[in-house]
Amino acid sequence: MAGGRFPGRYLAPYIVSQVIGAIVGAGVIWLIASGKAGFDVQAGFAANGYGAHSPGGYTMEAALVCELVMSFMFVLVVLGATHARAPVGFAGIAIGLALALVHLISIPVTNTSVNPARSTGPALFVGGWAVLQLWMFWLAPLLGGALAGVLYRTVLQRDLSEPVVSGQPGPDVGVHA
Repeated sequence: MAGGRFPGRYLAPYIVSQVIGAIVGAGVIWLIASGKAGFDVQAGFAANGYGAHSPGGYTMEAALVCELVMSFMFVLVVLGATHARAPVGFAGIAIGLALALVHLISIPVTNTSVNPARSTGPALFVGGWAVLQLWMFWLAPLLGGALAGVLYRTVLQRDLSEPVVSGQPGPDVGVHA
C-alpha cells in the first residue's frame, strides 16, 4: 500500500491468505519432519528469534535492525524491478537474487523473516518463546516495507510521461542572466 500499487480494500484478505498459507506450509513441513526419529519442534523448526533463540545469539536490537533493513531493501528491489520502466522479463532475477542475499545475511541473525506470515506459521508450531517473540517479526518487516514504499513513491519513482520533443528550443534557451 505504501508503494501505491496495492488497493487498501484487498489488504485484510491478503494478510489472512498469507497467514493461512504459512500455517498450512509449516504444517506440511512439521508432518515431514516429524517422520524422523528424534525430531523436536522445540529445537527451533526454523522459527525466527533473537537473543537465546537467534542462530548466532544476536540481541533483540540487532535482530530488529537486521529485519527492518532487510525488509526495506527487499521491498525497494521489488518496487524498482517491477516499475513500468524496468526491463521487461528481468524482475524475477533481481528479486530472486535480492531475496537470496537477504537470507545469506539474516539467517545467522534471526533465521530470516522479511514476511510476517512466514514467521507466524512456524511460531505457532513451536509455541512458547517463538510466539512471545513474534511481535518483532511483524513489526520490523511491516515498518521496513512501509518505509521502502514511502521512499520509492516520494523520491525514487519517476513520472512515466515522456518529455515533449518538438525540435524547438525551450523558453530559456539563449537567455543569459
